[in-house]
Amino acid sequence: MLNSVVREVTERIEKRSQKTRDAYMNMVLAQEKLGRGRKILTCSNLAHAVASEKDADKATILKDETANIGIVSAYNDMLSAHCPYKVYPDAIKAEVAKHGATAQVAGCVPAMCDGVTQGQPGMDMSLFSRDIIAQSVAVSLSHNVFDGVLLLGICDKIAPGMIMGAISYGHLPTAFVPAGPMSTGISNEEKSEIRQKYTAGLLDKSALQQMECACYHSQGTCTFYGTANSNQLVLEAMGLMLPGSAFVPPYTDLRRALNDEAAARILDKTCFGKDPCPLYKVVTAKNLVNAVVALLASGGSTNLTLHLVAIAKAAGYILTWDDFSDLSEVVPLLVNIYPNAKPDINALQAAGGVPVLMKALYKRGLVHDDVVTSFGDFASQMTTPVLNDGKLTFVDCGESKDPKVLISGEGCFNEKGGIKVLHGNLGTSVIKISAVAPEHHHVKAPARVFNDQHDVERAYKEGKLNQDAVIVVRYAGPAASGMPELHKLMPVLGNLQKAGYKVALLTDGRLSGASGKIPSALHVSPEALRGGKLALLKDGDLIDFDADAGTVNCLTSLEGRVADVPDVEANEQTYGRYLFKSCRNAVSSADEGATFLF
Repeated sequence: MLNSVVREVTERIEKRSQKTRDAYMNMVLAQEKLGRGRKILTCSNLAHAVASEKDADKATILKDETANIGIVSAYNDMLSAHCPYKVYPDAIKAEVAKHGATAQVAGCVPAMCDGVTQGQPGMDMSLFSRDIIAQSVAVSLSHNVFDGVLLLGICDKIAPGMIMGAISYGHLPTAFVPAGPMSTGISNEEKSEIRQKYTAGLLDKSALQQMECACYHSQGTCTFYGTANSNQLVLEAMGLMLPGSAFVPPYTDLRRALNDEAAARILDKTCFGKDPCPLYKVVTAKNLVNAVVALLASGGSTNLTLHLVAIAKAAGYILTWDDFSDLSEVVPLLVNIYPNAKPDINALQAAGGVPVLMKALYKRGLVHDDVVTSFGDFASQMTTPVLNDGKLTFVDCGESKDPKVLISGEGCFNEKGGIKVLHGNLGTSVIKISAVAPEHHHVKAPARVFNDQHDVERAYKEGKLNQDAVIVVRYAGPAASGMPELHKLMPVLGNLQKAGYKVALLTDGRLSGASGKIPSALHVSPEALRGGKLALLKDGDLIDFDADAGTVNCLTSLEGRVADVPDVEANEQTYGRYLFKSCRNAVSSADEGATFLF
């Protein structure tokens, strides 16, 4: 039986979204009514569309009796997670050809690595890249010669942006084809320890570099449960990829078989297939709630509190942080991987992966089972792929193979979900509470206020942070600077915590999905630049940060204070950041998805 809170949250999403969802459906049904793109195109249009194709594919496309699949790729060979996609288009084309169909690379989208840009100017463009990717997908599909879409993208802003863009072509069947994680290198715990030692001056740069290369060492996603892997889990939970495919490593026989299967099965979901299924039937309120529940149950990245809100908006739904908060009260933590614990994403896959998690949530009545997926129905989401003599089959996923990593039976790692919404007189924020030890949930300490993350690092190196403190980093919101991640601060704050100081972070910026240990109130809305109370804080103001109570309050009166607003644009002139001024001006608040598209 479906949990009453899950039902109530879903119903209120549908109710508050009636007008916006109706508007979206009217748009997408009008596109569907116009008919298939190739029927609309002129002879000249079609000639341009097939000019580059070999004769056989050209003839097939022009004959127009079978599907033509559009491939949108985020391939580049600098991103470890996306490098495997280099070979995907040719493999997809070869597979669909076996079924008399064709595929074309419709376009490629930008794909930046947050790992490369952490603490660097490029990070100021990271969040905005999501919406640009959405626009890029729309441009890619604008040729209107496709009957279905396969999306090749994984990481932080890339996968959310791709689905947001694909939703604008919601009359087409659409699915993701993942690439999988790299093998486990040095443990993530050891990585954090070495970073803290380097920050404290106990190790030299060569030792740090050696460790970093041992951790990030090959193709595939990073192995911690950050935003990239949270994306993959959430997208599979939404039904947007083949079951059990999210975390299968690249270049394995199973990975190749799953890729071929996705290419073949998307054909059946087109108007030429036996079971047509446009994307608008998959991205529904129920599927979105399933995604939020899976995120909470797995202790996923706080970045998804932005991305899922924006994805929902793209499909005409109004998803709020209160929805996250209410669901978190009834969804237990069933996954225990880094940064919440020592095991990594490969351990989760070995324990049974997303199918076992979905089965566990289903048995607890926490997910909707009356949903449509890109390739089937909810029942299929509780199956796992198996290769027998080279033949791919899907079997019942069974139960968890490692209850220390994934609980499928009774019990939980925490009675409440991994993400919590915090309220108070400074605004609304989110915390990844599953990664924070209980003894650090409550910090009552004076504020140390900074307008730039690099000033925090300098203060630490000068020995000016050796105290109990709530570190406030403001003017890091989407309108001020594009809402950069502040992951570079974690070794600093980790060292302070290790030294015995009570420390917390309060910011209108973001943290990497890998961040943990330090209690962090993130995405504070409204942000400092747009009237948020963070702008009024001064050093010494007493802050009561209580994650258990779900509150962050300033106990010092702010009456009569006037914000001293820095010239945020002065810092946004180099490395191309000036090109994003219109984005900063138009972007919505964090609790509304931090998007400039809606």
